[in-house]
Amino acid sequence: MLRCHARRGVSVVAIQAALLASSSGAFAQSSSAVLPPITVEAPQQKRASGVRPPRNTARSARVTRSPRTTPSPQQTAREQSAGAPGALTVLTAQQALAEINQTPGGVALVSAEAYRNSTPSNTIKDVLDYVPGVYVQPKWGDDTRLSIRGSGLSRNFHLRGVQLYMDGIPINTADGYGDFQEIDPSAYKYVEVFKGGNALQFGANSLGGAINFVTPTGRDSFPNGVSFDVGGFGYKRLQANAGGVNGPWDGFVTASTQAADGFRDHSFGSSNRLSGNVGYQFSPDVETRFYLNANEVRQRIPGTVTKTSALTDPEAAAPANVAMDQQRNIDTVRLANKTTVRFDDTKVEFGAFGVDRHLMHPIFQWLDYRYKDYGGFAKITDDRTIGGFRNKLVAGVNVLNGSIDNQQFANIGGQKGALLSSSIDRSENTSAYVEDSFYVLPNLAVIGGTQFLYATRNRQDRFLSDGDQSGATRFNLWSPKGGLLWQIDPAWQAFVNVSRSAEVPSFGESAIGLGIPTIPFTSIRPQIATTYEIGTRMKRSDYAWELTAYRANIRDELQCLYSTFGNCNVTNADRTIHQGIEAGAGAAIFRDIFVNGPAPDKIWLNLAYSFNDFRFDKDPTFGNNRLPGAPNHYLRAELLYKHPTGFYVGPNVEWVPQAYFVDSMNKLTSEPYALLGLKAGFDNGGPMSAYIEGRNLTNKTYIASASIIDRATATSALFEPGTGRAVYAGMRYRW
Repeated sequence: MLRCHARRGVSVVAIQAALLASSSGAFAQSSSAVLPPITVEAPQQKRASGVRPPRNTARSARVTRSPRTTPSPQQTAREQSAGAPGALTVLTAQQALAEINQTPGGVALVSAEAYRNSTPSNTIKDVLDYVPGVYVQPKWGDDTRLSIRGSGLSRNFHLRGVQLYMDGIPINTADGYGDFQEIDPSAYKYVEVFKGGNALQFGANSLGGAINFVTPTGRDSFPNGVSFDVGGFGYKRLQANAGGVNGPWDGFVTASTQAADGFRDHSFGSSNRLSGNVGYQFSPDVETRFYLNANEVRQRIPGTVTKTSALTDPEAAAPANVAMDQQRNIDTVRLANKTTVRFDDTKVEFGAFGVDRHLMHPIFQWLDYRYKDYGGFAKITDDRTIGGFRNKLVAGVNVLNGSIDNQQFANIGGQKGALLSSSIDRSENTSAYVEDSFYVLPNLAVIGGTQFLYATRNRQDRFLSDGDQSGATRFNLWSPKGGLLWQIDPAWQAFVNVSRSAEVPSFGESAIGLGIPTIPFTSIRPQIATTYEIGTRMKRSDYAWELTAYRANIRDELQCLYSTFGNCNVTNADRTIHQGIEAGAGAAIFRDIFVNGPAPDKIWLNLAYSFNDFRFDKDPTFGNNRLPGAPNHYLRAELLYKHPTGFYVGPNVEWVPQAYFVDSMNKLTSEPYALLGLKAGFDNGGPMSAYIEGRNLTNKTYIASASIIDRATATSALFEPGTGRAVYAGMRYRW
């Protein structure tokens, strides 16, 4: 095992960009130097009777979002050359890319080859750090602070404002919370990102949108594999997967086990994760698939510290976290089914799921929560010619209901003490949506849609000695959307849209404490955002780029307006503004350095930049102050030399050039930083790949993440130190 340990410093989380490669392929992370065939055409006429081949091409023009998100030529060839017909319930990466690029707004697809073979891929940051507009801040272990376009900045624990899905099945709890501990980046073949109202098809109703993690099936090529990764601060992981096809049946299973001592004191943890699915094709047009996902996570929490402590003694844990042995432990079992039926011009998908989750969470109290979530979904996609014009209609319904058996005990040195509170919290969420794309020209679609959400929150207090906190509330919310999608040429798109999102509060939004208003969860209003978006994206053989500008006008944003004992109380702000620019680019700035011909070597530059301008809008207390929790500028860049044999090497940088505020009064800031990394490896798209990567090579001490509060002082314990210099290495073999 490789281990590099420094007293001060942080780790650069090196994010791998998929790069345009020559036809022979530099490595699996790369994209093709030649664009795949893309055409603009009307829907095909009904086919003659007989066996229908898998639908592996899109009906209209599609454009990759960035070189990082484009499947490699090796990957595409493997998918197309699989011996058995492809799965109906799970799209290939190429099919999913074609589908997602029909969206007139900010979306992205990250193929597994973009990161899995060339990084430790142990956190969500490794997956998403090169998607503009997505800001990922590592905290400890697998825990991460994730924000898309400024979503969920007020949430100092768990995830808020982005809806997570695994194979289209919700990961978030029914009342809106999410945890990254259930995400295994090594388990997926691609990840879809839908920003804001562009997540309409998932019934997503949050400012940040939705992220969908998609696992392979037994019908994918190379279903078998094993990988091993080791690195700094005791990190080690073993992952294996197996799959195959037997007549109409196919199956796939992947499992991983990992552990790390952690950079900071009291931050060691371990996890065991399992994902699998079994599919059966009744005919070439009918398939059903059953899913299993299970997780066992055990993680110590080092806690937030003062700015001085974070920058002078970054390995130290918060004393209270050590004394109370604070932890976040999760056991989860998820079962689901999805069935797809395909007709000539119409596809119908439906399914159901159930989740059993147990959170064992000793913090300031010993939280013992048992979640039971369940639901179902149905979706119809109809793509046909009407009066000589192409028309695509998507409509569906999603149901996510659940209950939380909520018990909190005194935390006595990490052990349960006396019962302090108990309740049953029930949530219901039913959303129906419809979206229609009418092509007034073969390359210009007018898109309109809406979503209706019915939601309830009901708390039954079972611990009445401190008063009765029972209550119930319900919501009926509409979220319309309209836009244009213009296919300028087969590799260039432009889009504009206006959308609304309506985010229902969870049980955690409320205020109570000495000197602040008492606002029960039943008084919290939904967060309503109207977002305006315009952008363009292009991919050519040796360069690709995307550029999007957006502005969200938000009413009743769930924000930190009050605090007691240093803890944030999230209630409704009056009006806020989130606006910014998302830019991604990649280019072969040099080629034919040592190797000429149809498969030359290249030096490829890849970058992702986000400009964030989030602020209060004439707030009676905070005026036009900036919203705390996110930097104004965030840049990830990488420069790689790629040889056609599959060898690659090059540096990368993560740069936050300006400090950002951590309190609503704009009195306390983080610190700017720049992190340098270097990696090298071999990946030609074949069965064997290997890498070695150095992160935070200058061993810089920096702040990786910060909690927020309404009013902070220099002694406010809000900061998570980053990881020191570390080296990681890994190998993967597949067949």
